Amino acid sequence: MTTTAPLPTVPATSTAPTTRQMWTRSRGIALAVVLILVTAVATAALNSRAQYGALDPRSPDPQGSRAVAELLADQGVSTRVVTTLTAARAAAAPDTTLLVAAPDLLTHAQQNRLHASTADTGGRTVLVAPTAWSTSRLAPGVTASGTPDDASPHDPDCALPAARRAGRADTGGIRYTTARPGADACYPSSGRATLLRLPAPTGKGDTVLLGGPDILLNEHLGEQGNASLALQLLGSRPHLVWYLPSLSDDSATANGAQKDFLDLLPSGWLWGTLQLLIAAGVAAFWRARRFGPLVPERLPVAIRASETVEGRARLYHRGDARDRAADALRTATRTRLAPLVGVPATRAHTAEALLPALAAHLDDSAGHALHGLLFGPPPGDDAALIDLTDRLDALEREVRRP
Repeated sequence: MTTTAPLPTVPATSTAPTTRQMWTRSRGIALAVVLILVTAVATAALNSRAQYGALDPRSPDPQGSRAVAELLADQGVSTRVVTTLTAARAAAAPDTTLLVAAPDLLTHAQQNRLHASTADTGGRTVLVAPTAWSTSRLAPGVTASGTPDDASPHDPDCALPAARRAGRADTGGIRYTTARPGADACYPSSGRATLLRLPAPTGKGDTVLLGGPDILLNEHLGEQGNASLALQLLGSRPHLVWYLPSLSDDSATANGAQKDFLDLLPSGWLWGTLQLLIAAGVAAFWRARRFGPLVPERLPVAIRASETVEGRARLYHRGDARDRAADALRTATRTRLAPLVGVPATRAHTAEALLPALAAHLDDSAGHALHGLLFGPPPGDDAALIDLTDRLDALEREVRRP
């Protein structure tokens, strides 16, 4: 009878990475995160210095419009800033110029309401860089194309007195065409106007479309004839209402009409998100497994086969996996016995092929229990597993006996 010696006690060895190893692996990513946070804080600090945004008549920044507001004040024109549609509609009057700084931020419902309030007041409405999103409602009959970032100097080439007196000016890249009678198409680019004046149907008041904001910005006001053109367009009435559409305006949700979430996001956020995704992809490629053929590596230590067997046995014992242990023992035994009795390796685990061949090498008293031994159910306890091991060893010795 085969006896099983107790397994030796092996001290446990932790495979978890040490603190030094974790720092070595992650210090590059940690440094990148710190740099991103420092950049974000610095950017926020710089932006916090600017109290107002672009095209704001209170802002002295290069993208602000405080200079033109002060020049208008010297001419006796008062400037008032509003941020809600209700205030803008209430300000429309014959003696007022209503400037809409960002008409594309308005929903279609807001645009319809604003147009209804300004169409017959006798005042002037100035739309800054409206695209096709806005012109269809704020200036019906006008077709828009291009982008406001393509502003460049152009000659007036029209009969509008304000444009002829101003001369060459930096008008916007958005170009407009219309078939409405009496319209003044000025500063043409590629045959289409970058400044368009539409008289009101009643003959009182008008609507002016500026293809870009450059003539109103502090940094460009002193160039070309920008100041002259801006002062004439905005100073034709004693009052100027500067409408800066706000995303927090309650009228944006009127009648359930509101722009898509992505349309409301500033373009800088979208570009910033794209840059972060690209940076994440580069970091993943940097930290990923390198491409190329496998390179053999010498192990730091040599592990004996007996230690591997003992380690797997402990895992089976810890998980009460007697079924897997028994299956591994039977599979190994069948694999070794098959060539000894002339059974092909492909059929070594088929009872119909292996058992008759084994019976031919054994007497009848040993052959009747072969099926249960090699293909039977898993043992019910550890003692039965040890007994199965002893019987498999005995069977293999019997078959190997000359």
